[in-house]
Amino acid sequence: MNEQDRLPAAEWEKRVEALRASDCGHQELIIQMTALAAAAPHPALGAFELAGAFDSTGHEDEADAEYSRATAQGLSDVDPSRASQLVVQHASTLRNLGRVDAAIEMLRDAPPHPDTGAAPAVFLALALHSAGRHDEALRTAVEAIEPTLPRYNRSVRAYAAALADE
Repeated sequence: MNEQDRLPAAEWEKRVEALRASDCGHQELIIQMTALAAAAPHPALGAFELAGAFDSTGHEDEADAEYSRATAQGLSDVDPSRASQLVVQHASTLRNLGRVDAAIEMLRDAPPHPDTGAAPAVFLALALHSAGRHDEALRTAVEAIEPTLPRYNRSVRAYAAALADE
C-alpha cells in the first residue's frame, strides 16, 4: 500500500472504533478489519487491530501471526497503549494454542502500563493454571488483587507468600 492510501490517524481510529462497536458477523468483521488494517496510519497498528479481529472470532493461528507482525513492525514505539494490550492478548492466544510456556514468559516480561492494570498478572495466573502450576497461579492472582483491597492487605500478602512455600 502506498503512503497516500493510508487514512489519517484520527479518521482511522474512528473507523476502528465504529467497527469494534458494530454487531457484524465474524466473517464481515474480518473482511472490514482487513481493509482497515491495510489503510492504517502505520502497519503495526493495522496488524494489531487485525490480530484482535482474528482473535475475537476464534482464528488464533492468524491472530498469532498478526500479533507477531505488529511486534516486529514496532508497535511498542508507535502506540505503547496498544503494545501493552498486545502482550495480554497475544499471550492469551498462545495459551489457547497450547503454547503455555511462551505465554508465561511473555506475561512475566510485560511492563506495567495503566491501560492494562493488573490484566497481565491475571492472564499470567490463567497460564500458570493451564501449566498445572496451581499454587503459583493462585498466588499470582491473589497478589494482583491485594493492592485493590480496602483492608486485610497484610493477611492476604501473608497467605500469598505461604502459597509459595507449599
